[in-house]
Amino acid sequence: MTVIGVAMSMLLIRGSFKVSEKAKPDGDTVPFIPDDVADWKLVPGCEKILPAADGHASIRLEGVDALETHYGQGASVQHQPLKLAHRAADELLKWLGFTSVERHDDETVTTTPASVPGFILTRGTDTFGRCVAFVGRRTAPAYSGYEIGVSDDLLRRTANFHLLSLGLAYPTFYAGLPVYLRDVLSAAAQAARAAKTGVWADDADVTMKGAKITGMSSLTADDGAVILPKLFRRLKDYLELNPADSSVTCFPAFLGGAADEFRIQSDPSKLITGLQHVVEVINGHTVKMTRQPEEIIFNEK
Repeated sequence: MTVIGVAMSMLLIRGSFKVSEKAKPDGDTVPFIPDDVADWKLVPGCEKILPAADGHASIRLEGVDALETHYGQGASVQHQPLKLAHRAADELLKWLGFTSVERHDDETVTTTPASVPGFILTRGTDTFGRCVAFVGRRTAPAYSGYEIGVSDDLLRRTANFHLLSLGLAYPTFYAGLPVYLRDVLSAAAQAARAAKTGVWADDADVTMKGAKITGMSSLTADDGAVILPKLFRRLKDYLELNPADSSVTCFPAFLGGAADEFRIQSDPSKLITGLQHVVEVINGHTVKMTRQPEEIIFNEK
């Protein structure tokens, strides 16, 4: 066990994970209903959670980013290679306690049983009003509505850690997450990478080696490039600006306009704006990152 001075306190909420008929859970998002729906009001953040009529809201898993099963709106929805994307989504549900998961063509799922007990540990909402949390199963370690210290041992008993340890999700960190928790998640991801499991099996991931982009299908086909989801989202948005041109020569300029703010773990004093500082374009068609995902700490806006 890592020795830490003071464990970060997070709000604990007991409840159940229930996948409704229209829900489209993926590898880093899952619906959750508190035992007391009023507990949603306790979640801090600049954006309040607006639960559905049945009381559920989507939980965005803290510290992880899984391959996209559906990104975008309407006709522009796209996905990353679905075999690995579905593995992450199905593993999350099965880890929570769903004994079977039936996936439909529209990315909705049917589960058995209808719901399973569990809990979340959250430090608040993101800018989209989503609750960002560590996700636990079965019996919670404390009463609902209280803030408890999150030790590294407790973190290892969450779905977040589990997905990273299997290599089914990428580490994606924001500044509000304490260093000691980032270290535990980083170690899990690095061990999975070394063991070549999940997205790193058979050298599937090409985030650092370079993805050759010849159009949207380079990212979405069954044999498409497996890359960091945040990089996929930026590439997808860029390619849609001019679908007739598959060149990514101007992609760095696009990244500059997106203005993602982050720091590099080895030099946290320096604030960097724009992912073009950690992304290279080679010969107009190959995109690669120059830093591993766990080295980048994004600012929360």
